[in-house]
Amino acid sequence: MEKIKVASLFCGCGGMDLGVIGGFSYLGKEYMENPFEIVYAVDNDEYCTKIYNDNFKHKCIVKDVRDIKVDEMPQFDMLIGGFPCQSFSISAQNPPRLGYKDERGMLFFEMVKILKERQPRLFVAENVKGILSANKGKAFPMIVDEFRKAGYMVAHKLLSASDYGVPQKRERVIIVGFKNKEDFYKFHYPLKVKSSERKVLRDVIIEECNRDESLFFSEKAVAGMLAVREKMNKGRVMSLTEPCNTISAHLAKVSLNSTDPVFMVGDRYRRFSSREAARIQSFPDSFIFNSVSQIRQYKAIGNAVPPVMMWHIARSLQSCINTPCLERNIVDSMSVVNNTPVQLSLF
Repeated sequence: MEKIKVASLFCGCGGMDLGVIGGFSYLGKEYMENPFEIVYAVDNDEYCTKIYNDNFKHKCIVKDVRDIKVDEMPQFDMLIGGFPCQSFSISAQNPPRLGYKDERGMLFFEMVKILKERQPRLFVAENVKGILSANKGKAFPMIVDEFRKAGYMVAHKLLSASDYGVPQKRERVIIVGFKNKEDFYKFHYPLKVKSSERKVLRDVIIEECNRDESLFFSEKAVAGMLAVREKMNKGRVMSLTEPCNTISAHLAKVSLNSTDPVFMVGDRYRRFSSREAARIQSFPDSFIFNSVSQIRQYKAIGNAVPPVMMWHIARSLQSCINTPCLERNIVDSMSVVNNTPVQLSLF
C-alpha cells in the first residue's frame, strides 16, 4: 500500500506525528504502524526540534510557519497541526470577522493559506477545549468557516484522551476536513476503548522516583499551601486509581499553590518526573528527551498531543480513506455550513 504523505505544522516534539505514523509500544501494548509518512515537519522551537530529530528518521525544520514558501513544500496528501489559539478575537465590525490580538493569532491563517494553495486531500487540526467558548462562542464557528472557505467539508469533536487508553483527563478539540465528499461521509471519530484498556496514574508511576528527593516539595511550601488550601482549592493531589488531570508545559515549575496536578507519597508531596510526565502523555519509554534540559523536556511534553489518542484518530482516517463509501456514516460532531452550526449524527 502506498503511504499517505503528511505535512506537519507546529509539530513540537512529535506527539501528533508519532501517533499518526504508529509503530510504537506503550504500557505493554503495540500500536501498529499506520500507512502514513511524514514528509515535512516544521516548528519554531529549536529545543522541541532537537527532541523531534532524536526520535524520527525524517527531520523537522526550525522555521516560523510564516516563513514557509508554500510552493517549495513537497507533495503531501494530509496537513496536520495544533495551531496556537490564545490570541483569537472577534473584531468590532458588521458583520464581525475573525481577528487576532497578537502575532500568535496570525498562525491559524498560515495553516489556512497552505490548505488553499496546496489543496491536500484532508487535514487534522488540534486545539484546547477553550477554543469552543472563545469570544463568547463566536470565534470557533468563524475558524471552522475559514477551513470551509479553503475548500473543505469540516467536522469537529471534543475528545478526552482518557477514553483512548491515555492516563490523563486531557480534553482536546479535533477538527478534520476533507476535500472529497466520499471521504467526509465515510469518516467517523474513533470509538472509545474498553474499560479494561483504560489506564490510570498507577500504571505510569516510576517507583524509583519516589526516592528522588529533588522531586519533593519543601516543608515550607507544603505549610504555605495547607494554610490556604480550603479557600483556594490548591494542592491537587492525584488519585492513583484515576487518570491524571491535564498536565501543562510548566511542570518543571509546578507549584502547590496552583491547580497543577501533584502526587503524594505517604504524607509528602512531590511533582512528576519528566519521564512520568511523558508516560502520562502516552509517550513510549523508548522516546528520547534527554538531549535538552529538564525544563525544556517538561515544556515539550506538556505541549504535546498524546500519541496514543492521535494513533486512534489516524486509524479512523485510514479506515475512512481505504473503505467504500457508506452514506451518512458520520459520527456525532459539528460542522459549519454558511456560518450556521449543523449537528451531524451517525445514521
